[in-house]
Amino acid sequence: MEAAAGGGGMEVVVFPWLAFGHMIPFLELSKRLAARGHAVTFVSTPRNLARLPPVPPHLSARLRFVSLPLPRVDGLPEGAESTADVPAEKIELVKKAMDGLAAPLAAFLADEAASGRRPDWIIHDFCHHWVPPIAEEHKVPCAAFMIVQAAFVAILGPRWANAEHPRVTTEDFNVPPGWIPSPSIIAYRRRSEAEFMAAMFRVNASGVSDFERVWDMFERCRLVIYRSCEEVDPGMFSLLSDLYRRPAVPAGVLLPPVIAAAHDGRDEVLRWLDEQPPRSVIYVALGSEAPLTLKNLHELALGLELADVRFIWALRKPAGLFDASGNADGRGVLPDGFEERTRGRGMVLTGWVPQVAALVHRATGAFLTHCGWGSTVESFAFGLPLVMLPFVLDQPLVARAMEEKGIGVEVAREDDGSFDRDGIAAAVRRVMVEDQGKVLTNNAGKLRDVLADKARQERYVDELVECLRRYRHDGCQVVQVPRVLQIGSQ
Repeated sequence: MEAAAGGGGMEVVVFPWLAFGHMIPFLELSKRLAARGHAVTFVSTPRNLARLPPVPPHLSARLRFVSLPLPRVDGLPEGAESTADVPAEKIELVKKAMDGLAAPLAAFLADEAASGRRPDWIIHDFCHHWVPPIAEEHKVPCAAFMIVQAAFVAILGPRWANAEHPRVTTEDFNVPPGWIPSPSIIAYRRRSEAEFMAAMFRVNASGVSDFERVWDMFERCRLVIYRSCEEVDPGMFSLLSDLYRRPAVPAGVLLPPVIAAAHDGRDEVLRWLDEQPPRSVIYVALGSEAPLTLKNLHELALGLELADVRFIWALRKPAGLFDASGNADGRGVLPDGFEERTRGRGMVLTGWVPQVAALVHRATGAFLTHCGWGSTVESFAFGLPLVMLPFVLDQPLVARAMEEKGIGVEVAREDDGSFDRDGIAAAVRRVMVEDQGKVLTNNAGKLRDVLADKARQERYVDELVECLRRYRHDGCQVVQVPRVLQIGSQ
């Protein structure tokens, strides 16, 4: 995997969006590039870099971290540097602050050039529409890295496709767009989901709509990298290459290292799991950025109680919700008496939880998730069936895809996105108690076995490196999709 086998190392700058669901897969990609002998510079803000997990010592010589100070923006809390630090309604202010990193990035590239370290590539995220123009001034090509499900990028569509097939009403997002071949499930089921997508056309507090960011970014990058593979998204990369007129390159699912469930007895989560029967516990985690209301939390809690199964709930603090209620740790937002009534068969944890170790533990039998792509990918590694409670962006599309693959059950929802305790309990029991759960577990295990082919997953990264070598000297014109991208699509 060293660069000597491939003709010398490259200098690569990676620059993720200021959300940990983005920074972590960018870091996983960075580690794989560094392991192949390439010099990688990971760019973010000081507080975000301080919160990243440590890098293995053998990679530290080839993976450095550069911090750019985040400008102050009116309305952002002091010290807020990621989407996890703010409520959902202020995320657009994080985008505005991030746009202020343009000048520091230009200064960094100028310093790199002066020191003889001009990058071969900048790999950036979805909203960095201002990065390619700066990179072009320094003669550095750009690639986008999309850490969402590939189907979400397909439903967004490029500028030309949206012009030919305009979506005028919210209902237009409830059916597959005209540029996706029929039949297709790539559409939003509920009005609440479609409304969120329609809002992406509107200019927000950053001064730019999300669609404009994506379109500008796609039109000026040379290729697009996806956290996926043909085994998960068969045929999707050929479609995306044709649609966006740029090579769509799968990097594999970039699974994090599997942390063994062995421990020294001090971690209460793993100690508690050790005492439970095999596959008897459902692990519950909705991320730190799900737009949860107090009513949502109550219905979820009471649904877990009604389901009468063992559970671990990683109750991460939704920014703004707990602060508003005056509860710094979040426990006060749970229904009165809930923890007492479920003591012995359930745990609610508001601090750090060793999620990977909990998911791989023999006692864990299912995962109740918001269907963020990162969490879903983690579930693939352990063959866990899913209870799915999606909210926004690609999450509803992920839920539909996992339902089609027969590895998940979605919680019943109203058209406005609301759900109740009965829907939670019914979905949990279908997966954990009823016969359907055995079928779901079997299907999830088959997918796990396919993705356990580490050599195949590593080849995706090798093929990505080859594409980076091939296209770094080309201009920004439309390029032909390489044959290597067609592997597995026959």
